[in-house]
Amino acid sequence: MTLTRRRFLAISATAACLPGALAAAPRYWSGQALGARASIRLDHPDAPAITARCLAEIDRLENILSLYRADSALSQLNRTGRLDNPPFELLDCLSQAGAVHRASGGAFDVTVQPLWAVWAEAAVQGRRPTPAEREAALERGGWDGVRMSPEAIILRPGQALTLNGSGQGYVADRVAALLEAQGLTDILIDTGELRALGQRSWPVRTAQGGSVPLSARALASSAPLGTCFDAGGRDGHILDPRTGGPVASPWEAITISAPSAALADALSTAACLMRNRDELDGLMAAFPAARLEEARPA
Repeated sequence: MTLTRRRFLAISATAACLPGALAAAPRYWSGQALGARASIRLDHPDAPAITARCLAEIDRLENILSLYRADSALSQLNRTGRLDNPPFELLDCLSQAGAVHRASGGAFDVTVQPLWAVWAEAAVQGRRPTPAEREAALERGGWDGVRMSPEAIILRPGQALTLNGSGQGYVADRVAALLEAQGLTDILIDTGELRALGQRSWPVRTAQGGSVPLSARALASSAPLGTCFDAGGRDGHILDPRTGGPVASPWEAITISAPSAALADALSTAACLMRNRDELDGLMAAFPAARLEEARPA
């Protein structure tokens, strides 16, 4: 099975130029964060303390949003079907997922986790899920089975959610806000999705070979076959809740920019599920602040 998590996290930021401020030597940290190799480069006198706060914030958000931590808020919700007094961040992510779900005509659906689990388990066994397994997993899905309020999130029996389509971007947004509050500017955060703050324009190379000047925005790319369940590269990781299988996308890869990394992340995934250019344009029209940067036909 070739499916892997994000491989790298990188954060770079520079202190704002204040009158009389002393120049700070860049401080560099490397280690692990978000289950991946990570680096943080800060030009700031308090770089060690700010780095520690960044790592603490990432850890806190993983304890809410990660499927890879058994005691996270999301894992508890999936395990019991109910989470009382849910964290704001979980409600926030799910609310945005609901908006993208509606704009995509239901194609972007965070309730595909049971279907994803079926495909992952079958891949470990060197096969594809049977039609019966896929159908049973699909019956457990459906955004209409999710009930949310500040008091509780309640799932229909058998449901489970995934935030793999927007959680990485959400973490980037929150870390960027933390750094900005510490007086840093010219910030670039890479969690697999990119988030830039400040006036600097970062030249970003896309997976399709193009270049996007990124300034005060976020950028995300998705490719239907970018990560696959099978070694042969036929069964991509973006699953279509309308069919129960990997999306048969007309796009090789799509890159979208937006005001937030969470939105760019979700939209780039949803865009891969659009079956033609009219559907893709309709999705983008629902989010006027987002831009389609590249869409390479398959």
